[in-house]
Amino acid sequence: MAAGVMNAPLYTTEILRLAASLPEPQRLDRVDGSAEERSPTCGSIVRTQVALDRDGRVEALSQQVEACAFGQASAALVSKSAAGMDRGSIAVSLAELASWLGGEADNPGSWAGLAALEPARSRRSRHGAILLPFRALLSAVESAKL
Repeated sequence: MAAGVMNAPLYTTEILRLAASLPEPQRLDRVDGSAEERSPTCGSIVRTQVALDRDGRVEALSQQVEACAFGQASAALVSKSAAGMDRGSIAVSLAELASWLGGEADNPGSWAGLAALEPARSRRSRHGAILLPFRALLSAVESAKL
C-alpha cells in the first residue's frame, strides 16, 4: 500500500457531508419487510424497514443506523437511491460494492455516489460498516410478504 494512501484523510468532507445527510428514521405507512443487520467486526447495527410496490420494488424505506461515518454515509447513499430497486438489483449492487471494496473491481458499480467511499477501500476494518446498509436493505426486501 502506498504511503500516500495511508496518510490520506480517512473522513473526507464529502464522507462527513454524506453521513450528516442521513435521514432520521421515519414511520412508514406500511411495512412490508424489515431486517436488522449487525457487523461482527465493528459492532455497527442497521435496522431497515421497507414498503414495496406490487412488483417488489422499494417504495419507501426507513433506516435506524448505529455506525461510524462510513456506515452512515453508505446508509445515506442507500436512502437516496433505494426507491425503485428490486431484490435482484440490490443484490447485484451489494456484490459490486463488495468486489470493489475487496480490490477485485475498479469501480463500485452502478449505485449512485459510492465512489465517495474510496478512502475506505484501504481500510478493511471499515468495509463491514459500509456493506451493512446494503445487507439490511436486501434482507428487508427478502423478508417481505407480498
